[in-house]
Amino acid sequence: MNDVKKFVTQWSGRGYEKGEMQPFWLSFLRDVLGISEPEKFIRFEVPVKLKHTSFIDAFLPDTKVIIEQKSLSENLEQEKSQSDRSTLTPYEQAQRYGSSLSYSMRPRWIIVCNFAEFLIYDMETLTEPTRILLSELPDKFHVFDFLVEHTKNKLHVELELSLKAGEIVGKLYDALHAQYINPDSAESLVSLNKLCVRLVFFLYAESAGIFGKHKIFRDFLAEEKNIRRALMDLFDVLNTPVNERDPYLDDTLKKFPFVNGGLFSGMIEIPNFTPEIKNLLLEEASSGFKWAGISPTIFGAVFESTLNPITRRAGGMHYTSLENIHKVIDPLFLDDLHEEFLNIKTSARNRKKNLLAFQDKLASLKIFDPACGSGNFLTESYLSLRRLENEILKELFGSQIQLGEFINPIKVSIAQFFGIEINDFAIAQTALWIAELQMIQEAQEIIHRDLDFLPLKSYSNIREGNALHLDWQKFVRTPISSLATRPSSVQES
Repeated sequence: MNDVKKFVTQWSGRGYEKGEMQPFWLSFLRDVLGISEPEKFIRFEVPVKLKHTSFIDAFLPDTKVIIEQKSLSENLEQEKSQSDRSTLTPYEQAQRYGSSLSYSMRPRWIIVCNFAEFLIYDMETLTEPTRILLSELPDKFHVFDFLVEHTKNKLHVELELSLKAGEIVGKLYDALHAQYINPDSAESLVSLNKLCVRLVFFLYAESAGIFGKHKIFRDFLAEEKNIRRALMDLFDVLNTPVNERDPYLDDTLKKFPFVNGGLFSGMIEIPNFTPEIKNLLLEEASSGFKWAGISPTIFGAVFESTLNPITRRAGGMHYTSLENIHKVIDPLFLDDLHEEFLNIKTSARNRKKNLLAFQDKLASLKIFDPACGSGNFLTESYLSLRRLENEILKELFGSQIQLGEFINPIKVSIAQFFGIEINDFAIAQTALWIAELQMIQEAQEIIHRDLDFLPLKSYSNIREGNALHLDWQKFVRTPISSLATRPSSVQES
């Protein structure tokens, strides 16, 4: 409720359509309706083809809402002359835009707004619009639930999947732990943690399709009687470049790509797999679960709770919510970046040059968390910068099909993200890899080209150690003053 009142205070008596529409609605979704990443669900200046090209001010495709925004004090029911010399009210203007969309995307709802007043039209009932004043939001914000009902459901599903994934990993962990000869020795626990990390990467990779053949990991293990031996062979193959592999390698193993990244390097202790563990891995963890739908930010933290003896003894799964992460990273650097992007996007002068320069700026940032744990702050920061970069790619590429020689347009990299963690888990790096894959898949839809994910890049920017004992300047290799550094992280080490 305090956030809603703050929003009302912030926007009372102000509002310019072209310059303030985007921050207004992003803040509305975040602060009034509780969406932690509103930029994922709302699109601005969406082109539509009439007799000429025009633009929908804002569009929420998941919930099929068109927003027609006007400046403060403009009459929301008054007809105004359009570029084609017709005269339309703001509602009729939005209605015309909606009719130009494909049937599957046509709006169920239309909102016209002038910052001080909202008119909500339900296209299913075609009744008189619901009128709500900005000042009434603290009492009536629930009326806008239709804006985000599907969005909240998507976030809820993502959360539920991430928690369920944590439960599956917990079952695997406990079952495997019982098979070690000295299960509580330091060496066995390190091996068990690394084994779980590797298995999770397998499960996610085959679910997301980056190994090519669907369920390639499951099918490989299903035919094996000795899972322990099969995993040892597979780990070795994944860590070996294709041109350096044994030419007499089994045909099944030849199908797996080179993964690199250090994830499969080094020998680890692998216990024997009982029939029950094999069934758990192949049926519940592989065939029975959609890993591609998890949130890498939430799952990374839940995964850490599973592998960390301290949190396991405490019981339950612990993670920082996306909403709370954004309460830190948004005012720290994201809000300013979104505002800068908006200014470039809405300016006609040197637009392409400025977009490319802004993309280079995003790629030059370095984000550092000296007590990174599962990497949830780093992962969410990476996802946020890449989503912003994908918005840049939309502006640069539009709907064009790229012909001729192709250069990967993505510049933001997980190499920009640095973390120190006192425990020996590889979770933060794995979460960043999963996040990277998700963003590559989103970018492919924008540029209409396939992008390579494997082999993984060998980045050593997540370091095991005590942040109080390391020289941060040498680690990050750039002055700390130029970093976006999470407040109070050191105290958590």
